[in-house]
Amino acid sequence: MTRSTGQPQLTVSPSGEHAELALRESMVLMTPVVRWLIRSGVQHGAFSAALKAVFIDVAQQELQRSGTRVTDSAISVMSGVHRKDIRALGVGRPRAVMPRSVSLVSQLFTRWVTDARFRDEQGRPRALPRAGDSGSFEALAREVSSDVHPRTLLAEMERLGLIELDDRQVALRVEAFVPTQGLRELVALFAANAGDHLAAAVHNLTTDGPRFLEQSVFAEGLSRQSAEELGEIARALWSMAFQRMVDETQRRCDADANQEGETHRMRFGVYYYSEPYRGEPASGDTPPDEPTGSP
Repeated sequence: MTRSTGQPQLTVSPSGEHAELALRESMVLMTPVVRWLIRSGVQHGAFSAALKAVFIDVAQQELQRSGTRVTDSAISVMSGVHRKDIRALGVGRPRAVMPRSVSLVSQLFTRWVTDARFRDEQGRPRALPRAGDSGSFEALAREVSSDVHPRTLLAEMERLGLIELDDRQVALRVEAFVPTQGLRELVALFAANAGDHLAAAVHNLTTDGPRFLEQSVFAEGLSRQSAEELGEIARALWSMAFQRMVDETQRRCDADANQEGETHRMRFGVYYYSEPYRGEPASGDTPPDEPTGSP
């Protein structure tokens, strides 16, 4: 038996039609995410493993939302994740630390930095000969993996900007591998902004609750100059909206400081993106006179 939770009712159901549509269009959303992951050195296996925990968490939230008893079996039926994986990951366990990608590149980098055989007298990772039976990049790569050719790992590390190489030697760029605090903050902000944007869209697509603002303007056939000028206009519009929202938000935070009961959070943002046009608009894009989203 289920009970009412007082939340907006769902307007979609787990049907074949809805599943096919959601899966197909979710690939549009995943394309820039996968581009980010690949550029950062995250491989499919690591992402797939980490995604299990997300499916478990969201399935648990959906069961709680509907008033259904949360069990491993119920989560497994809803998410498709095997019960042994659910038990291993733990229902309700905080996900502050997600499974990390331990790619071959990461393993190679770590061994190069920490193994005394590959460091100089000052303890710094030394430049290695490209080939050789011992003490070379080739030997190091073969220690990390016997399945992937050293040339493949060399090419991947070069693509990620982790090494400098010439015809004979390979030098490690340690500073290129360690994210700065600034990068960590930017990544966290990106995840929060994009996550709330998607959450607003998913709410609008799947519930009968009041619609969140989630609209855009799309145009094609623009020159590069026009696209750049429109980008400047977007920044100017955001600057005005930003100041107004900051003032209003502060006023309301001050007024609500001593309130009792449930509290809410909000996020208001805007984005602008342009690129060379290579074909049909992405699914969901509409001309300027037909803005997407809901007021």
